[in-house]
Amino acid sequence: MPAVERLATLSGSDFTTLMLEVMRRRAARETPGSLMRRYERDRFVRPSALSWRSLRAAEDALVSCLTADVQVVTLAPLVPLGSHSALGTVSQDKVVTAIRACEVGADPTNALALEAASRRSRSGEGGAETVRLAGVQRVVRAQRFPDGFFPHFSLLGLVTAGRDEGSCRFERSALAEHLCFAIDGLTAAGAPAVQIALTPLSDTGARTAAAVAEDLADTAADIEMDHARRGGRGYYRDLCFKVNILDGGEVVEIGDGGFTDWAAKLLANNKERLLISGYGLDRLSEFG
Repeated sequence: MPAVERLATLSGSDFTTLMLEVMRRRAARETPGSLMRRYERDRFVRPSALSWRSLRAAEDALVSCLTADVQVVTLAPLVPLGSHSALGTVSQDKVVTAIRACEVGADPTNALALEAASRRSRSGEGGAETVRLAGVQRVVRAQRFPDGFFPHFSLLGLVTAGRDEGSCRFERSALAEHLCFAIDGLTAAGAPAVQIALTPLSDTGARTAAAVAEDLADTAADIEMDHARRGGRGYYRDLCFKVNILDGGEVVEIGDGGFTDWAAKLLANNKERLLISGYGLDRLSEFG
């Protein structure tokens, strides 16, 4: 479409100025009545049906299990334009894009990865300091969900950023930390039983998975290898995992995570390592 091509070539400031004027004119046509009609039918703006107290209890249970070296940050509701598609290969159609070169947060780990990379870049030559960050974000996903699901929900994200230490030492340590947190956090939130499903994506991932499975052998969680998993390939590298609650005969997915190349790309250094994981507070709140 010629019009789209012309708009896409505008500078950031010119495009923002244009779109602000367009939205000002559109907003000027709205009335209290049209606002009510839109509120009733717009899936993005209606409140969640979940209890605020149960959601907060799940959040508190998880956060209380973070170790002292993890800094909890208050995330902004917006991230730079392209934060999800440029890093995580997520289609821009699944993200709510704003006018001012921003987009609404769709996953807290993207925002945490940017902050971790920023801190790593300021840590000096060699970047010896490992950065551990966590944050809770009410995220929005633009794709259509089945009945009973909301396009906005709360996620707790956790990232560990550091430098390659050789012999998978960083990977083994970071993965064990994330999984121990997941086991402790879900147990504290009322999960009857926790399952960790590890999916190696490379030889490095296979060695890391085997080592961490041995490290966690004495925990109460069920640790298994899931070589059949298809989702996440191309998004994660070396290894990914799911964190599930076992509730009778039902397997309820609560968390997902793995190693990514985001830090290496952001800092233009292949020695940078990043492990991310995210946990669905809405679904977890049902077990409190």
